[in-house]
Amino acid sequence: MTAMTPGSNLPLNTVRVTVDVAAPVRLDVSGLLLASDGKVRSDADFIFYNQPSGPGVSYRSGGGAAPDSITVDTGALPPGIERIVVTASPDAAGQTFQGIEPTATVRHAESGAVIATFTPPQLGTETALVVVEVYRRGGVWKVRAVGQGYANGLAGIATDFGVSVDEEPTPPPAAAPQAAAPPSAPSASSWPGAPAAQAGPAPAFPVTPSAPPPAAVPPVAAPAAGTGKINLDKGRVSLQKNQTVSLVKNGSPLLSQVKMGLGWEPSFRGRDIDLDASVIAYGPDRNHIDSCYFGKLSILGGAIKHSGDNLTGEGAGDDEVIVVDLGRLPAEATGLVFTVNSFSGQKFTEVAKAYCRLIDAASGEELVRFDLTGAEPQTGVMMAKLIRQFSGEWEMTAIGEFVKSRTVRGMVKPGSQTL
Repeated sequence: MTAMTPGSNLPLNTVRVTVDVAAPVRLDVSGLLLASDGKVRSDADFIFYNQPSGPGVSYRSGGGAAPDSITVDTGALPPGIERIVVTASPDAAGQTFQGIEPTATVRHAESGAVIATFTPPQLGTETALVVVEVYRRGGVWKVRAVGQGYANGLAGIATDFGVSVDEEPTPPPAAAPQAAAPPSAPSASSWPGAPAAQAGPAPAFPVTPSAPPPAAVPPVAAPAAGTGKINLDKGRVSLQKNQTVSLVKNGSPLLSQVKMGLGWEPSFRGRDIDLDASVIAYGPDRNHIDSCYFGKLSILGGAIKHSGDNLTGEGAGDDEVIVVDLGRLPAEATGLVFTVNSFSGQKFTEVAKAYCRLIDAASGEELVRFDLTGAEPQTGVMMAKLIRQFSGEWEMTAIGEFVKSRTVRGMVKPGSQTL
């Protein structure tokens, strides 16, 4: 085993090599296939948690208990691919590598035998790194220790290597606003870790949605603070956009554990559509705590769990289910936003049906339903939110706001704007 230093390289004596990247915190690890010009040929050459395999390169998640890794099969790489770079960034938004230097371990993919290790030294404000690269020189495949840092996150690496970062354009102002408009959602990206505009000081929860619903949806009068809220006394509630229901019955707390079921059907054209349901947890200042999705099925000590990925939308009933144990949520988790993304890139106008429903996990009784209508040609939608009130009770609000994002990463900032 060799301990590498920045810029050092070693020839590889195996066709298949695995690079594990570990740190004291959870990392997002990815690999990029680069041609001779140092660029990806297309976004398909970016291998990460939401696109875990490509020609000759694959990603494996450690699930938080083990390091994430990239495996390179040099014999299966397409002609013209000269280099594979392995990148890493902290999973927590905005966290730098100061004091959490990662270590890359290069192994034989089959035997697991360690070939080399590399720990980039003297890191500070970097929020993303090119850790190592596997490259071809003179017909021989080698591994090089890099340690190049980026202060602008994975989006900086994307720009350097030609991965497109699609941002949501700022919407034009309303022609004749009747009242002050809420802050517009910041840019969302289909590439994880893309920077978004910083929001101003955020009020503490609860915040009552103030934007009027679209004309196509019958308006719902906003109740006065603390009065007139819809509750579950009369049974199941069908919500409209921006409508809120309090999860209590007869004035007493009702639920300790709920299931959020999300469903859809294949597109009108008959093609499968891969929608991904997620829940994003926030603190009292709209700060992002964690996200539960198909690549991270359990968060907050198991208080939120995901059923796993449905790749087509086929089958009756809920396609993906997220279980929330309200009684086990930590005190700092005061808001949850439930989102759906079209990773396959199809727009929601191509989805035959999308809905979310809240279910009593103990009885299986459906309590609240929100059927999404009037879809927009976007790839992400914020379906609903749960907010913990100062009294301790939870309220669910139907959102139904669309953004341009194929992954949950691009939903974090827009989601905070809804709280």
